[in-house]
Amino acid sequence: MVDCDPQANATAGLGFDPSTFGKNMYDVFMGGIDEFPKVMIQDIIRKTASGIDLAPSHLDLVGAEPYLYHAKFPTGVLSEALASVKKQYSLIFIDTPPSIGQFVINGLYAADHVIVTLDSGSFALNGVSTLSTIFSDIKDDLGKEILPEMAIVSRWGEGLLQPCLSPKTGEKKDIFTKLRDIFYKPTEPAPEDLKAAEELRHEQERLLTTLNVIRRRFPSVYTVPYSPAVYEAQKRGMPISHFAPDSPAGIAYKTIAEEVMRWK
Repeated sequence: MVDCDPQANATAGLGFDPSTFGKNMYDVFMGGIDEFPKVMIQDIIRKTASGIDLAPSHLDLVGAEPYLYHAKFPTGVLSEALASVKKQYSLIFIDTPPSIGQFVINGLYAADHVIVTLDSGSFALNGVSTLSTIFSDIKDDLGKEILPEMAIVSRWGEGLLQPCLSPKTGEKKDIFTKLRDIFYKPTEPAPEDLKAAEELRHEQERLLTTLNVIRRRFPSVYTVPYSPAVYEAQKRGMPISHFAPDSPAGIAYKTIAEEVMRWK
């Protein structure tokens, strides 16, 4: 895992304290500038408890971006750094920041495959449009065509309201429920219950519309359900595959991993 995000979430999520002193991706990127000492990526790799090797990030990485514009080939700094370790690993994942900049462009240029991660919020489609523009610019400026192969929509269903209406179902009722229905007239749903049901319907429609648009733009699309287990795994510094593999999110990510492992 190569963490190119100054927020260092991937670093912390694998149990490595981003504030720990030592060389990190800041040093690797700065090593791509002539006047700074060369630092090889293998010099910063750390072993994690999950067995995943990590090239950690640090908040200092923010300071490296302005210098990258002075590199001989600003877009290729990461690609050159990874060349020395590519044969040692069957898979190398590059985590980039959510905002467009040199770290994202370096990651896209270095990658053989591209996975776009989105959340299920209202601005997901804006992100897709922005990325499409960036991919087009990279093709025009660098001659490399970026064709994302997968989109992952995380936190799917988060925030959906559960209405308090009592739908008619064919479920069996116990004797006490039957007696209550005989002697007590069911009350009409309260206005707030009706409002909650309407908001739920609108949110479901929005999610389906978003998903349909994303499916038209990516060959493969997965949704990962919202699960508190993801946040617990992050706090414990373990991947969901190790912390809660049987959770809904863990099962979804296992399916995603199986497809990724089939890529050449």
